[in-house]
Amino acid sequence: MTKWMVEKAGRAFVYGFLLVLAGVICFPVAVAVTGVFMQQWELEEYLRPVLGGTDGLASWALLPRAPTLESLVALLLDSPQFFVMFWNSLKLSGSILIGQLVFGVPTAWGLARFAFPGKRAVLMLYIVLMLMPFQVLMLPEYLVLNTLGLLDTHAAVILPAVFSTFPVFIMYRFFCGIPEAILEAARIDGAGDVQIFVRIGIPLGSAGIVSSGILGFLESWNMIEQPMTFLKTKSLWPLSLFLPEIGLEEAGMGFAAAIMMLVPALLLFLSGQEYLEQGIAAAALKE
Repeated sequence: MTKWMVEKAGRAFVYGFLLVLAGVICFPVAVAVTGVFMQQWELEEYLRPVLGGTDGLASWALLPRAPTLESLVALLLDSPQFFVMFWNSLKLSGSILIGQLVFGVPTAWGLARFAFPGKRAVLMLYIVLMLMPFQVLMLPEYLVLNTLGLLDTHAAVILPAVFSTFPVFIMYRFFCGIPEAILEAARIDGAGDVQIFVRIGIPLGSAGIVSSGILGFLESWNMIEQPMTFLKTKSLWPLSLFLPEIGLEEAGMGFAAAIMMLVPALLLFLSGQEYLEQGIAAAALKE
């Protein structure tokens, strides 16, 4: 077997493996899309062992036997709760995104371009906080928010997320990549620190800002534990908490809600995919 044949066989194996992996990853989405067009009796037949508490194993069909738009129509026309939760998700995600940009961009620029005592310790602290799961910080955040009287308000979800360290870390990597010669030339021309930040830092670091914004929006759009912990009034819940309330009788509406929740995130991902890939690559670089 020649070297060319070995390389071709290896490439075919890698492509085949990636294709299978992509199919496994996309399978839940295919199930959700199929479930949207199934009638209630068909969903109950497939999902009764899971959601109905009966014996046996759940089954599924890739194509509905009697396609219908009943679930989608019921969600969009007969479920005002869905629109309330959808608006709550937009409000929470939009507020978190704006807050992360307002506070995160100057912070990342300062960490990347200014030298000060303890800078390395601050960067290490940011990395440690970034790696901590929500479960570790849940109790301290709960106590602080309770002291401030913010529990059971949207501010309880927004404020901790606004000061997340992950967007700062991504933008920090991009700002570090700006050549110092450009900044020195701007200083020689008489530009101050604020002018350099606004006219040079933000434009040249726009890829990092956009990628961190996309990641921040996707994270806040899909968050479940934070609103479940800090929000007790159901009228304040985001759309991510709509699905855990679904039972066997509302399975079709649950699939429709899952697809509707996927649409904004998918559109945002597709529109900023290039920036997102750059952000992930930058975050993977070692200090």
